[in-house]
Parts: sequence; C-alpha cells; structure tokens
Amino acid sequence: MKIQIWSIGKAHDKALKTSIDDFTKRCNNYFSVEWNIIPLPRNAGMMSEMDHKKKEGELILQWIEEKDFLVALDEKGKQFSSESLAAFVQSRANESSRRLVFLIGGVFGLDDLVLKRANINWSLSLLTFPHQLVRLLLVEQLYRAFTILRNEKYHHG
Repeated sequence: MKIQIWSIGKAHDKALKTSIDDFTKRCNNYFSVEWNIIPLPRNAGMMSEMDHKKKEGELILQWIEEKDFLVALDEKGKQFSSESLAAFVQSRANESSRRLVFLIGGVFGLDDLVLKRANINWSLSLLTFPHQLVRLLLVEQLYRAFTILRNEKYHHG
C-alpha cells in the first residue's frame, strides 16, 4: 500500500521542513509515503472564499483516482486516538488498498464535493492549527501509528 499526503498551498515551511522530511523518511521504513503539494489556483487572492474552495476542489477531484481511499482532514471529521489510527491504517492495508491519500485542504478548508468524495473525514483536533504545522502533525502521527503496529517503543518511549 502506498500512502500519499496531499496538501494545498506552498512548499513546506523552511522552519518545519527538516522535521517533516525526517518523519517522512522514518515512515518509509514501514510504508511508502509520498508528499504531493497541490499549488494554489491561479488568481487565488482575487477569488471569494466560496470560489477559492470550489477551484481547489476541482483540482483535487482531477488528481484523485477511483480506487483511492481518501481521508480528508476536516475540523468536523471523526477523531482518532493514536491506537485507533494505527488500527485504521492496518485495516486499509488488510483491505489491500492500493493508495491511501491523506488530504490537507487550503486556508478555507475543503469543498463539499471533496468532503463527499472522501471515504473518511478526519479531525486531528478541535483546535485550529496552521496548515504548515498540520503537515508535521500528520506525518508524525502516521509514524507513531506505524510504530504502534510494530509494537515499537516510540509511542510510550
């Protein structure tokens, strides 16, 4: 199973890039993990919030494949503990999902069409985080889940 993390916006923030790259490298010891940074739509700064979300949604729906299992990060989504995230990842691997995609939306969140296409909407927290920080939190939590699956000491170490 391949895991992809998609994020709308700019390249990784320089202050966080080293940590994001480190956790991504660690994750690759368990599953193939790749990042795809989806560029902002043209003239994004000139669009209304609704138009902005719609344009981003159209881009995302062009990238997603029919058999992809899409996990959309959304503040109204389901919450997981670290252990339940690990169990979820294992269940996807057991189901032979070819590609598991975690999607971090843009500044205004995700368009309703994307949320409807998603197989699961997941909330990292009830708190609001900067999108760049969400990238680090997500990849660290994936690494934590992988170590839980292998009964390694990172989770409680």
